[in-house]
Formats: sequence, C-alpha cells, structure tokens
Amino acid sequence: MLDREGKPVPDAVVVIYPGNATGTPPSLLQASPTIEQEKMRFVPAVTVVSAGTTVRFTNQDRWDHHVRGNPTGVAPAAAPGAAASTNFELRLAGKTDGKPANFADVKLDASGVVLLGCHLHGSMRGHVFVTDSAWSLKTDNDGIARFPSVPDGAAQVRVWHAEQLVDLPRKALNVVPGPVLDTVQLSVVPRVRRAPPATPGNTPGGPMGAYSQAPTQGAHAHHRGS
Repeated sequence: MLDREGKPVPDAVVVIYPGNATGTPPSLLQASPTIEQEKMRFVPAVTVVSAGTTVRFTNQDRWDHHVRGNPTGVAPAAAPGAAASTNFELRLAGKTDGKPANFADVKLDASGVVLLGCHLHGSMRGHVFVTDSAWSLKTDNDGIARFPSVPDGAAQVRVWHAEQLVDLPRKALNVVPGPVLDTVQLSVVPRVRRAPPATPGNTPGGPMGAYSQAPTQGAHAHHRGS
C-alpha cells in the first residue's frame, strides 16, 4: 500500500476475503491484546483484533486517563442476530511507583472500527479495527503486510487507514501458488505520529501529545498462495 505520493504507509489494515476459505483459518492476530496508555499516547496506535476479542487497556502514566470508544465509519454487514457495535467509556487511575498499572478489559463483539480517545487529554487518539476475516494484518514500517498462506483462487482485498476518510473499494485478487505481490494506493498522505517525549512530565495533566503534518511512508501486501 502506498500513499498519494507513492510512499509506503505503516499502520494500515489489509483484509483479505478468500473466495475459497476452506479448512482451518490462520491465527494471525493476538488472542489477548493490550493497549497501553503511555506518555500521552495509545500504544499501539492501531490494533487489529477478531470479533469477540477482549482487549485490555492499561494506564502506564502517573496521571489519570479516560478511555472512550466510539464506532466510526461503515462496518461490514453483520450476521443476522449479531449485536451492533457499542460505545464504551472507562477511567483508569494513574500508575503508582512500585505497583502494577491499573487496567480494564473490554470485549469487542461486533466487527467495525472503534475510535479511541481520552476526555481528559484531547490529543490522545487510537483505533481498534475489529475484523470479520481471519486474513487480516497491519502494515509494518515499510508499509508491508505479509500473509503466510491464503487459499488459492479469487479473493477480495480491503484496505483501511485512519486518515483515509472515504473507504477505498475492495480490490479483486487472484491468488496463485507461490508469492504474490499486490499494491494499493491511498488518496491521502497520512500525518506522521510524533515520538513521545523522552522524559514524561510529572504534572497531573502530563505532557501533551500531538501529530505533525509531515508525510508518512506507504504500504504493500504480500501474500503467499497455499
């Protein structure tokens, strides 16, 4: 996957929908992921999970944080009788030296994208992509998502990025035995997420996080036929 300027994009989500998904699906995602609130940021900024996964939120800062989750964008069509995405809110007290960090668990049952925020610190933002396909990965710093095995035959590829406000149409793909390289290009240039401060402040509000306007790197998807 590439951005509008042809540079690779990290933290994009690539979802493959094989037309011939037989057998046992792969286990590409964490079963029990943790999202840290650390140095005024959600870490990682983007987390990909399967529907029904319980996500743990942990506050590693010395000041209180709030976690707000709101569905955003258009979710894939849910199965009949499936629950819709729901909002959630919780507050985590700051970490005390020498003691474990405070945490809370949230189960995400419905597929879709959840926008994370903090009422106490408006600059904090993150996303959880709740996928409806076992073939889902996040691109790395080189903009590449490597799928170890995808069933041969016709498939569709969906690409999502937090700053691609208009969803790209799904792309048809023919998976053949051996390595397959496919490239998708966004219509935007995502902003670069600033690195956290080297030494966090000790005030109740903490250091303020922010985003710069510099362009980022882009994204490819590697997949290998079975």
